[in-house]
Amino acid sequence: MDYGHPLRFGTFLTPANDDLEGVVVRAVLSEQLGFDLVTFQDHPYQPGFLDTWTLLSWVAARTEKVELAGNVLNVPMRPAPVLARAAASLDLLSGGRLALGLGAGAFWDPMVAMGVTRRTPGESVDQLSEAIDVIRELWDTESRHPLRFDGEYYQLNGPKRGPAPAHRVPIWLGAYGPRMLKVAGTKADGWLPSLSYLKPGALARGNTIIDEAAVATGRDPREIQRLLNVPADRSVEELLGYVLEHGVSTFVIGTDQPAELERFAAEVIPALREAVDRERAASGAPTGPVRAAAALARRRDGIDYDGLPDSLAAVAIEPGDFGYARVRSTYMRGGAPGLVLQPVDVEQAATALAFAREQEVPLAVRSGGHGISGRSTNDGGIVIDVGRLNAIEILSTADRLIRVGPGARWKEVAAALAPHGWALSSGDYGGVGVGGLATAGGIGWLAREHGLTIDRMRAAELLLADGTLVRTSETENPDLFWAVRGAGANFGIVTAFEFQADEVGAVGFGQFVLDATDGAGLLERWGAAMEAAPRDVTTNLIMGAPRRGQSLAQIYGVVDSEVPDTIIERFTPIASVGPLLDQQVQLVPYAGVMNVPDAPHDGQGDPAARSGLIEHLTPSFCAAAARLIASGAVYFFQVRSVGGAVADVPSEATAYAHRTANFSVVAFGASRARLDAAWEELAPYFSGLYLSFETDQRLERIAEAWPPATLSRLRDLKRRYDPANVFRDNFNITP
Repeated sequence: MDYGHPLRFGTFLTPANDDLEGVVVRAVLSEQLGFDLVTFQDHPYQPGFLDTWTLLSWVAARTEKVELAGNVLNVPMRPAPVLARAAASLDLLSGGRLALGLGAGAFWDPMVAMGVTRRTPGESVDQLSEAIDVIRELWDTESRHPLRFDGEYYQLNGPKRGPAPAHRVPIWLGAYGPRMLKVAGTKADGWLPSLSYLKPGALARGNTIIDEAAVATGRDPREIQRLLNVPADRSVEELLGYVLEHGVSTFVIGTDQPAELERFAAEVIPALREAVDRERAASGAPTGPVRAAAALARRRDGIDYDGLPDSLAAVAIEPGDFGYARVRSTYMRGGAPGLVLQPVDVEQAATALAFAREQEVPLAVRSGGHGISGRSTNDGGIVIDVGRLNAIEILSTADRLIRVGPGARWKEVAAALAPHGWALSSGDYGGVGVGGLATAGGIGWLAREHGLTIDRMRAAELLLADGTLVRTSETENPDLFWAVRGAGANFGIVTAFEFQADEVGAVGFGQFVLDATDGAGLLERWGAAMEAAPRDVTTNLIMGAPRRGQSLAQIYGVVDSEVPDTIIERFTPIASVGPLLDQQVQLVPYAGVMNVPDAPHDGQGDPAARSGLIEHLTPSFCAAAARLIASGAVYFFQVRSVGGAVADVPSEATAYAHRTANFSVVAFGASRARLDAAWEELAPYFSGLYLSFETDQRLERIAEAWPPATLSRLRDLKRRYDPANVFRDNFNITP
């Protein structure tokens, strides 16, 4: 029977060490001729052959698109835990181009001569079966449990999992006997025999054994790809029979002759594709990849998976898919969405939104996923992840005008602007996505001199709830442009921003550690120093509960100057607010400040963070803050300096209205109830809050986020542009 898999072709090359460049040339030629796969046999005991794994790595570096595999790797001679990490590493380095062909070993005398323990045929199969389990367990970085494996051939006592490969690496088995074929049916992704080793009727019998084993374990037999190593002289008619009668979808051509590769690519491949397409169209049988039964079982209620538009199939990730662990959570919050859609253009984003709107589940929109509030994931809902809309374009050098996709990271923006001597104030961590920060406000390292990120925005393109794409600016849909700058998540999905960058060269980046035994006094003195500081200096202060009897504070900051004396002059009052224990000041490009390693987005649980905006750090507030820190209710307390240029913008000019605040305060707690109770003492001092740092979703937080007049105007706009409250699973303004 035809299992309906896409037709693919590969080459089976001899890794002879007396033809070092030749084998690589033929591998590169395979890619140039359009073959999908390049494979090499694996005989580590054979001195006449190159080591297959080393050769695969070398060929991966010499090619760009072709898939690579051992055909097949000798499991008894390649310990499964090491093989798992080697395979994941090569898959990552090659951009997801590895397949793992495995075999149980056959030529035992030379293997034993190299120190391998001799196995019976049954033991070899059992070892291979265990090896598959070990490899998949080590790749399963989604699991939080230590890896324990107590097998007959492998014993693992708590090794760390990972790294995860770049894609779901398929495991193909070179199987011939009934026991191996059953393993293929229960655990493998493909069957890879050689035609020369098969007796008449073996393909049909093998398929039957694989299919029955698959069904017995709850799998769909179509999950298992059928591959076949064949000589290069096979005719189109013969190969067509293997497709239609035995379900073979990948033919791996065994030859080292370039002329035969060229002939097969030019004559056989197109003719066979045409014949298969014709026969499949006539039969009407289903074709295409089959989602595994185990993956189907993890689908969530309320989502019409079968109704997903075809145009989104390639950008959809379900709970049972490889890569789900990378997209389910955010930096701070653990998530379990039922579907993540990653559109690559505006058209796909509109289709994703239309599909999500029809489902009766939560909808989150994510750009970078670093937001402290954790609102860009959910449980059982849909996430539209705009991370692939990440283009950065210079529109006008004269006007310093740039266009940025919402999925770009701020460190990428900083790197793109650096050659021009430009920068944008954009948070204090380069791994943050543009979209989330640029719709909430954007308190960053240059805020006191250049304002918020939204103050440099000149236009935005917005996908509204009804799927309409609109452009907003001071002259185009100005009411929406006003709303996007401070409440944008309530009105649509921004698909592009236009910003006017500032001229910024190298900056002074300072890091200071101080004794915070007098926490209240230190906080008060730092606040006074920042209010008195010139606008070209912006710093943040971090404090935490005493540890081992010592209280510490850390101050980080930027001085927008390339003059060392100016940098020292600006930082000296800041570093003098308490006993200085350590310091470091560097002159670096602004892009260097933002170029920090990406933090893994594998948050767990639900973050508890509270936010407040305040004009002055008064003695009474500082005393209350010190009590909060000492209480143990918070493990992280940060104050960011604002003011300066931020206050130059009238409060009514943007939806971010708390322009008079000189400081933004955030606290993290392990217990939401305890943090909320302790925060009550500080609440009277605040005049607002910053959306990106607030996790409390009680209704009264809405009134703190926006003053009455601002909130009233936002509600009117919400009624006009999103009356059904499609964008509700955020810091929501109800219509």
